[in-house]
Amino acid sequence: MVNINKFLWMVRIGGSTDRGAHIREADYYTPSGEFRVDADGSQTLLNCLMYKMSYYKFGLVYTEGGRPPGFDRVRGAEIGNKDFNLDVLEEAYTTEHWLVRIYKVKPLPNRGV
Repeated sequence: MVNINKFLWMVRIGGSTDRGAHIREADYYTPSGEFRVDADGSQTLLNCLMYKMSYYKFGLVYTEGGRPPGFDRVRGAEIGNKDFNLDVLEEAYTTEHWLVRIYKVKPLPNRGV
């Protein structure tokens, strides 16, 4: 399950471990220090797996009249990365209001499954 509201906590936790030394919280902010999910968001954020799991197919959804598809009403912004596919994961379930999203791992093509 993925929640963009808790995203930075996971970045902080990942970056605080010995194995997570390559994860830097600052990479997920704009140069001016903002956490943005729109086109002005950091490229690290807009292309990371958690962002993609949160917003997969959301760019096709109209959430409010007079707003573009992919408008995140909570953040008051149109999401910055709409055109992507998930190669390894497959959407298994999404609640009506997109509060809960569950994914499953796609079978590997080289396993003969």
